[in-house]
Formats: sequence, structure tokens, C-alpha cells
Amino acid sequence: MHRYAFLTLVLAGAVLCSTPAPAQAVPAAQPATSDSLESHLGRGYDDLKQDRYQAAEEEFRAALAIDPSLVLRAQFPLAVALFEEHKSVEARREFEAVRKQTGDHPNVLYYLGRLDIDDRDFAAAITHFSGAVSKPPFPDTTYYLGFAYLKQGDLANAEKWLKEAQQANTRDSRVPYQLGLVYRKQGREEEAQKALALSSDLHRVDDSEAQLRTECGQKLEKGTREEAHAVCDKLYHDDDADRLTALGMIYGQHGDLEDSLKPFIRAAELSPQSPQVQYNLALTYFQLNRPEAARAPLEQSLGRWPDLFPLNALYATVLLKLNDEEKAYGILTHAHQLNPQDAATSDTLYLLSLKLAGKNQSEAKYSEALRYLGQATALRPQEAEPHKTMSAVYSKLGQKDKAAEETKEAERLSGKR
Repeated sequence: MHRYAFLTLVLAGAVLCSTPAPAQAVPAAQPATSDSLESHLGRGYDDLKQDRYQAAEEEFRAALAIDPSLVLRAQFPLAVALFEEHKSVEARREFEAVRKQTGDHPNVLYYLGRLDIDDRDFAAAITHFSGAVSKPPFPDTTYYLGFAYLKQGDLANAEKWLKEAQQANTRDSRVPYQLGLVYRKQGREEEAQKALALSSDLHRVDDSEAQLRTECGQKLEKGTREEAHAVCDKLYHDDDADRLTALGMIYGQHGDLEDSLKPFIRAAELSPQSPQVQYNLALTYFQLNRPEAARAPLEQSLGRWPDLFPLNALYATVLLKLNDEEKAYGILTHAHQLNPQDAATSDTLYLLSLKLAGKNQSEAKYSEALRYLGQATALRPQEAEPHKTMSAVYSKLGQKDKAAEETKEAERLSGKR
């Protein structure tokens, strides 16, 4: 299963409900703890991305313990983690619970069909995959439907859906292999041999492309630009987002950002709902000092995936580059809630809180200044600077006792250092 497609599917909040995320307002200062709902979700999504399924299961269970209503944001990815851990009974229970809330959504039906295949309940698999093919979540949806029909002995429908699968994913060597078996059972030996030969050829192509990717990287590292492109251009496939993403990442890893743009742009066109693909494109634009271009794919992705930490962190960085500081503050706050352990996010949020506090103080917006300073003290309780500024703000408000209290705290913290 391709990584960008997998991530697109398991983060179900927008895939299943397709409701745009609301615009992020500047939230009140709230310390993010390692046990917060957002941090459990953020870590769970990251664990899924890194194939740490046991850890993902624990995080999503913790999120559901805090808020059991998170069917889309936590229960569905929990079910996927259980599926990947081969905990079939538990996975099915969670998928069925999600189904009660979302109806017969293709994403849920796909996984139920996969579980049916594992249980060799091919009749049930046919029912589930037949529902999923209306909007197939993966290119292999039709493959599994054809496979289930073959196992049931319905050769006509097996052939029909395996041919559909071949059109959806011409590189999947499993498809012609199963078609070859269908043809052989039908007595069409010549067609069977051709299909099986094609399956073998596709295996060889995969091996050849793996070698080509290695050679491309080597040429980018040690060869001339012309030598590298003579090899790397062979990896450009205009109709395959996965291969385009792989090529763009090879270019990016070797510092060739301009050349990584072409495959990333085309991959984003082919997979507009993939957060990983959109992130790769946005990051490349940002690294090329084109923040306005980076903004659009990030906004599009966050509308679907509001709880992905990397998207939030990069979007905040882009907004700061564009001097949209108040919006960046809201996004950074959410990113910090998703991943309180990320030092770069915490440091940036602290400095931005102080800056916005100072701006509001100079404009006599004292309550707003205090709100930002509250965030700063929550982030860096050992720092004296926020307390000094709070003392000045309270003095302006005529609250002498509070001003004195903050001055005393600032002096205490300064003395410690």
C-alpha cells in the first residue's frame, strides 16, 4: 500500500465527513500537556505514518478515553492500526462502530472487505467491495473484488473487475497473475500465458526501477547535472503520483529543489487529497523562498486534515514569512497542542507570543497583551521577561498589587539565572 495513499485514508476526519475545517481563530492561552487530546491525536497520526501501529493504537485509545465522540478523528484510525497489527476481531468491531455513525462509506467498506478476505469469507467480501467501488479509496479496491469473485468461482465477474483493476493500476503485478488464473480456468490458455508473462514482466520492471532510483541518487550526488538527468528523467511517469513523489524526493534529498518541483506539482494534481503530496510541494516552494505559492496547498490540506502536526508547523512558518503573525499564532498554538515535545514549535510560539504581547501593549490593548503573555509564561515558566512585561501592563491598568507581584516573580526568576 503506497504511503501517501495510506496516510490520506487513515486520517478520516475529512475523508469521511468532507466538512471543511473552520477558520482558526487566535485561541486563548492554554498550556499544552503531553496528555491533551490534541497531543494524543498528533502522536497517533505520526505513529501511523511511521508504521508504529501499537503506539498508534495506544494514542487513539487515549484520545477516545478523553472524548468518545471522535469517531472520525480517532476511532477510524484506531481501527486501521488494529488492522495493520492483524488484530482482526478488534479491528472489525471498531470498523463496524464507525460504520454505524458514517453509513456505508467506501473507506470503511474497503477495510471490512479486506478483513473478509483474511477470514476467507468471500461472499461477504464481494458485498463490501461492491459498495466500496462506487468511490474506491485505493486502486486495489477492484482487484480485491475480482479476487473475491474468483475465489467464489464467478469467473465472469472476476474477469470484469480484474480488468477494471488493470486500468486503475497498470503496474500491479497481482492483477495479470489473477487474470491468468481466470483465463486458465476458462480454457483460454493462450491469454492465460500472456497475462502470466505480463505479471512476471511487471516484477522485473519494479526491480529495474529500484536500481534506477539508486543510480539517479548516485548521479545527483557525484555526477554532472546532465548525467544525472539522463538517468533521473527515466523515472518521470506523468500518470503515477507515487512514482512522481519518489522522484521529487530523490531530487530534494540531493538539494536539487528546482527539479523536484515538476514531479511534485504533477503528483499534487493527481492526488489533491493526499496530505503528504501537498506537504512535499509546499515545503519545496518554501525552501525556494516562494511562501505565497506554499500557502495554497497547505490551506487545502489543512481544510481536510486539521490535526496533522507537520502541516500545521509548516503552515505557521509560511504565515510568519508572509508576516501574517496573528494567524500564525493560532496555527502554532494548535501545532504545539498536537506535539508539545517539538522544541522548534515551542520556541517559535514563545517568541511570537512575546512579540504580539508587545504589539498589543503599544496599542493599549492590554487584555490581549495579557493573553499572549499568559501563553508565554505557560511555555517558558522559567523566563523572567514575560513577567516584566506583565508588570508593566498591570501598571498601565492601575492594578498595582498585580504589577508588584509580577515584578517580584521576574526578580525571583532573574536571580535564579
